[in-house]
Amino acid sequence: MSESKQRVVVVSGGSKGLGFSICKALLAEGYRVATFSRKSTPALEAAIAASDGHLYWEPVDISDEAQLAAFLKHTREKLGRIGYLVNSAGMANEGLLTMMKAKDISRMIQVNLEGAIVLSQGCVKQMMVGGFGVIVNVSSVVGIRGFKGVAAYSATKAALDGFTRSLSKELGPAGIRVNSIAPGFMETEMTSELTEQQKARIVRQTPLSRLGMVDDVSSVVKFLLSDDSSFVTGQTIVVDGGLTV
Repeated sequence: MSESKQRVVVVSGGSKGLGFSICKALLAEGYRVATFSRKSTPALEAAIAASDGHLYWEPVDISDEAQLAAFLKHTREKLGRIGYLVNSAGMANEGLLTMMKAKDISRMIQVNLEGAIVLSQGCVKQMMVGGFGVIVNVSSVVGIRGFKGVAAYSATKAALDGFTRSLSKELGPAGIRVNSIAPGFMETEMTSELTEQQKARIVRQTPLSRLGMVDDVSSVVKFLLSDDSSFVTGQTIVVDGGLTV
């Protein structure tokens, strides 16, 4: 397969949870996937072993620009020129703002927002060479609708949606599309800390009467990366079972 036909995608934070689900879904679609996280997991190691060289991973701290640059260089060498990016790395520190430590706020901004911006910048340089590219930023419903105890986290996700809209206008003439996907509450490690009563309340407020699954989100990511959405850019697609309606 020529380089122009290869579909090389970078997925940040792909060692577990939603990021790992996205990696698996894109591998199944024939993408060559490069991902990174601070640590690997047994599930990721197994997926790499079974990928026939189509899944590449490095230990990278997304707040370290030098590490990100090296990762993108290695991805180009091992898989080919990057044409797709999914900014899925994220972290959340819950709690009232008045009680939150400044270092925790700073870290969330670094990971959820600055990291996505710097990684996008690096990938776009490769996309522009090919005259094509697609970026999907994973934001959150809390960036659209307020929830108690996640003010700083909400701010990073709302900013990511703003970044999406402006970048789509900037890169559209270069043939690069940029969209966001805003998941609702899902059955992941993030919600595993909720009590059964808290989960039940969320389910009652959701028209589809359940929490989301990672596959609900990864399927929309696949759509946004595909040619089926070739006229969709600058949008935030909400995947929350109707919670924010």
